[in-house]
Amino acid sequence: MNPIIAPSMLAADFGNLQRDVEMVDRSVAEWFHMDVMDGVFVPNISYGPAIIKKMASYTDKFIDTHLMIVNPDRYIQDYKDAGTHNLTVHYEACTHLHRTVQAIKATDMQAGVSLNPHTPVSLLEDIIQDVDLVLLMSVNPGFGGQKFIENTIGKTAKLKELILQKNSSAKIEIDGGVNTETGKRLVAAGADVLVAGSFVFKSNNPEQTIQELANCG
Repeated sequence: MNPIIAPSMLAADFGNLQRDVEMVDRSVAEWFHMDVMDGVFVPNISYGPAIIKKMASYTDKFIDTHLMIVNPDRYIQDYKDAGTHNLTVHYEACTHLHRTVQAIKATDMQAGVSLNPHTPVSLLEDIIQDVDLVLLMSVNPGFGGQKFIENTIGKTAKLKELILQKNSSAKIEIDGGVNTETGKRLVAAGADVLVAGSFVFKSNNPEQTIQELANCG
């Protein structure tokens, strides 16, 4: 089955944001991936609800927001109001992950949980049935254009095993160093959603690149 492609808008040209959103909207990509960074949880700062709301106003596609921030509970409603359909928080940033997931679902958004490269999937055993998505970081979060961490292939397969074992419907999403080569191996290991930033937006023909990623199944 072909994966869902979610271009990361962090790699878009913010001087031509509407143009880039419209390009993704025309493409076969089903989702938009929004990376929110606070300069505390990760060593970089990106954008917040206002920019996401603006981007969402140019499309009817699925808005997939990834919070790389501390205290995500404080901003759940803000991202719902901005047009988010799935809100992903980091396992490492949530003291009470189950409560955070329930708070996200209470707003009628889907709830995702993200794991940094060093965090094992076994830690999701008690929450995998409650989440709609698990985002595995295949680079260290904070900056685009990093080299893919090879261990992610095996980690994806382990996560797929856990999902099947627990009869969960959670999708597996991968973010970091995704291209057509790594994409094929990730989909073979069980990935459902591929996030790609630099690989899409720095290519000569981004729409064609998105199509090639979609063919990774």
